[in-house]
Amino acid sequence: MPLNNVRLADGVKIFHPDLVNLYGCTIGEGTRIGAFVEIQQGAQVGARCKISSHTFICEGVTIEDEVFVGHGVMFINDRKPRATSESGELKGGDDWTCENTLVKKGASIGSGAVVMCGITIGRNALLGAGAVVTHDVADDTTVAGVPARLFVGGR
Repeated sequence: MPLNNVRLADGVKIFHPDLVNLYGCTIGEGTRIGAFVEIQQGAQVGARCKISSHTFICEGVTIEDEVFVGHGVMFINDRKPRATSESGELKGGDDWTCENTLVKKGASIGSGAVVMCGITIGRNALLGAGAVVTHDVADDTTVAGVPARLFVGGR
């Protein structure tokens, strides 16, 4: 799979580069990327991040520095996806609205989490494994569950 038009900073480590699909994205210094990761055009990953295997980071996602992304995390960028228009025509690249997502510095996203579009994950926030995150997550908080809710009791 290709590395196409990717801006890689110094010290980026891509494990199994022929098993990733990175195109039109920016990857910060010292970041590590596992196998079977896709990072789409326009996505940005900061410095010293760890992006674990089988993760999908779509257009419109910005991940700041020192973020951990567990195995199989999925980011969503279209709140109302449809295959066809009202007339039955297949939708094209201009027939949808990308909603941006921001993951702030030091956040950790557990394996299998799904992060819906148009939200902000706060600084040093922790998302539990398998969480479905549909709303903003405040700095220094932990959320878990489906849908993700505030975990009371600390990290």
